[in-house]
Amino acid sequence: MTNAEISQRDQNVLWHPCTQMKDHETFPIIPIARGQGVYLEDFEGKKYIDAISSWWVNLFGHANSTINNKVKEQLESLEHVILAGFTHEGIVRLSERLVTLAPDGLSRCFYADNGSSAIEVALKMSYHAHKNNGANKALFVSLSNSYHGETLGALSIGDVALYKETYEPLLIRSVQTPVPHNQSIEAALEALNEYEVLLKEKSDEIAALIVEPLVQGAGGMVMYHPYFLTQAKALSARYGVHFIADEIMVGFGRTGSMFACEQAGITPDFLILSKGLTGGYLPLSVVMTTENIYNTFYCDYDPYRSFLHSHSYTGNALACAAANATLDIFENNNVIETNKTLSALITKELLRFEKRIDVKETRQCGMIGVIELDGFDPIERIGVKIHRHCLALGVLIRPLGSVVYVMPPYIITEDELITVFDAIESALNEHSV
Repeated sequence: MTNAEISQRDQNVLWHPCTQMKDHETFPIIPIARGQGVYLEDFEGKKYIDAISSWWVNLFGHANSTINNKVKEQLESLEHVILAGFTHEGIVRLSERLVTLAPDGLSRCFYADNGSSAIEVALKMSYHAHKNNGANKALFVSLSNSYHGETLGALSIGDVALYKETYEPLLIRSVQTPVPHNQSIEAALEALNEYEVLLKEKSDEIAALIVEPLVQGAGGMVMYHPYFLTQAKALSARYGVHFIADEIMVGFGRTGSMFACEQAGITPDFLILSKGLTGGYLPLSVVMTTENIYNTFYCDYDPYRSFLHSHSYTGNALACAAANATLDIFENNNVIETNKTLSALITKELLRFEKRIDVKETRQCGMIGVIELDGFDPIERIGVKIHRHCLALGVLIRPLGSVVYVMPPYIITEDELITVFDAIESALNEHSV
């Protein structure tokens, strides 16, 4: 079986996400036959370093033996059970562990199937909790340039026009407050002042502020100082507004700590986790919240007070097995400390791009390294050119427009990481202005 055969069959029946399918008339889709460690291998034996963790989900490599074995074990006993009125040991254990790991005070876990679905849960839960307390707060605040998913509620609170503008008539109410424009405390203070102005004007309407802590993902990997989170949480509490931390991307070590909120010393009212939760194996997400929020719904049966939200595959036993295995790896291998060596290497490798005339700036947060390009006309689609050039060199890089980023699995070696940056440099040399 060849790549071309699989690719053609694919194009006859599939419609891929975030893809203009016409592009693949000239650039074939790459079929993957297997994965091992940081490598993906196509049907003709070519290997690619997965430098973006397959859309930021893969933490410990493909076909990881620890996770494989736990999922196989789970297959022999229970694949899934309805979570309404039933439970299973795997989800209880996972929830206990998350409550222990998360910032103090997050004591309840509500599960969904993916990140966008978890965003929907948090938005509804926040609005409903206020309603149960006698307040009608239907407005949500997010940061400028933010991205929280593509279901309608999640899309509503994002601020990336490319995703949002087409569907504007369908969306719920939201407003944006400025994101700090860089990683300085001064930028954080400027943004905080703007947020407080908004709170003074509209806090009686606002249910929650939702943020991507420290790093905005699909909006271009914008990074800011933890001080913004510390003070934004304090302001939100002062004005009776919930604080939602969307750690779908940044959770589980990506920023250098287990959760990004730790670096700000805060406990959000809602913490949203997905992606790395199962090590990149199976869809699963969780909304963690406080006992105070939970108790606003706890009562003698009242359908209008109860949180009637469900997903058929909520708390899937196989996904929970993968998640527990992922936490086992964290527990047994001192991952956060070990990653500091790789993070330092990312810092070093970014230096080679800093003085290039086609680079606006480089930036980093933990295991995320970013090279923002400058001087390219959007019509050139420089990101696509870099993506294709790197694939030819055996490296999977999928830039966000002119923002090139590296977010590898934690098991990548130093030599493999250098190979990734070599490929990016080669691509820029080939396609430089």
